[in-house]
Amino acid sequence: MLRKLKNSLFLIYIVLATFLVTLPLFHIIFSVFINGFPVILKAGLSFLTETLPPPGEELAGIGPAILGTFILTFLSSLIGIPIATLAGIYAAEYPNSFFSRATRTLLLVMIEFPTILVSLFVMSIVVLPMGRFSAIAGAIALVIVMMPYVAVYTEQALKSVPERYREAAYALGLKRKQVVFRVMFSIARKGIVTGFLIGIAKAAGETAPILFTAGGAYRTFFIGLDKPVGAIPLLIYDLVQQPYSNYHEIAWGSALILLIVFLAIFIPVRLSVREVKL
Repeated sequence: MLRKLKNSLFLIYIVLATFLVTLPLFHIIFSVFINGFPVILKAGLSFLTETLPPPGEELAGIGPAILGTFILTFLSSLIGIPIATLAGIYAAEYPNSFFSRATRTLLLVMIEFPTILVSLFVMSIVVLPMGRFSAIAGAIALVIVMMPYVAVYTEQALKSVPERYREAAYALGLKRKQVVFRVMFSIARKGIVTGFLIGIAKAAGETAPILFTAGGAYRTFFIGLDKPVGAIPLLIYDLVQQPYSNYHEIAWGSALILLIVFLAIFIPVRLSVREVKL
């Protein structure tokens, strides 16, 4: 009887703890939806295609910011994911080498590194020599931010594969690159894809790295990689500091668009990649 009581109390504790952990997340989603949906409903399709209106005027749109977010995310993913994946593979395949340990330590430091300092660093090496903000500078800053997550998740996913699968692959006469990319990647794909998605989410949702790099352009659409570009997180940051009510409304609508973009990318891909039963 006492054992059943303890078991019931433990289950109640676990359920309550889970509820408390997830409550902030659902509260954020609920708040963004409640405040952002009426704005998008009021503005209609033009909210996704038009440019930012002057202060105090009727709602227009955030088209340049949406396009800029996709451009920055695509460029940073195109550069960062391959490099970070190779770094994760190296750390997993040569765990005892000096460079592997140094790489692992550096990646863990970069995860905790203040992203505003990344923005200042890229500003000093890219923005100042170029003489202007640019999409290139913003993408480089986001590459630095996203790479540690992709690399660490790749390393941990590969390490989670039992050693017997590697030995069996070598016994069949496969070379190291075939073992890694055909066998290990196939088994660890769910963890690796999770790292990709977290890296992409960081690139799409970060504000600090592009604060001093991308520049922000909300009344003109993308005109070149060497020109300033807008982004939804940066737009939200700029609008909430303004005293105009229409800008605050646009900020809520932008937050909902950013949330939808993230969920539309993360959930389908995460569910579609099946975990391999070992």
